[in-house]
Amino acid sequence: MTTDGFTTCLWFDGQAEAAAHYYVSVFKNSGIGRITHYTEAGPGPAGSVVTVEFTANGQRFVAVNGGPEFTFNEAVSFQVRCDGQEEVDHYWARLTEDGGEPGPCGWLKDKYGVSWQVVPEGLVELIGDADRERAARTARAMYAMGKLDIAALKKAHAGE
Repeated sequence: MTTDGFTTCLWFDGQAEAAAHYYVSVFKNSGIGRITHYTEAGPGPAGSVVTVEFTANGQRFVAVNGGPEFTFNEAVSFQVRCDGQEEVDHYWARLTEDGGEPGPCGWLKDKYGVSWQVVPEGLVELIGDADRERAARTARAMYAMGKLDIAALKKAHAGE
């Protein structure tokens, strides 16, 4: 195996190029790479996009126009670790825009059906606190939220 790590492949039905441009617009340290096209050999129309290589926040992806056979579901999601509430708000707004769907506990689906977890830094420590009551209060507060509210989570943790 090379030392370049992994590349995540995302399967789309004709939306690979639009999705890649969308993700590049959402995340810093992102860019579009090589784009390949179908030839006369198919199976897609000659000249249409097969794959788009891109990076989003430094993570490598390839978007493929594979057809309608497969769709995204919550069994796979991407965690966006945020430094503070401003980042949580930003990514939540961007990833739910234009038909994205908010979900519970910081989870959402973007307009392409890809699942994301928008997670503030420090959440794992709060819900993993050795003081089980503090951890439970935080978890109960989180379960009642869609977009995570750091201040409310900290208040629940503190018992306020």
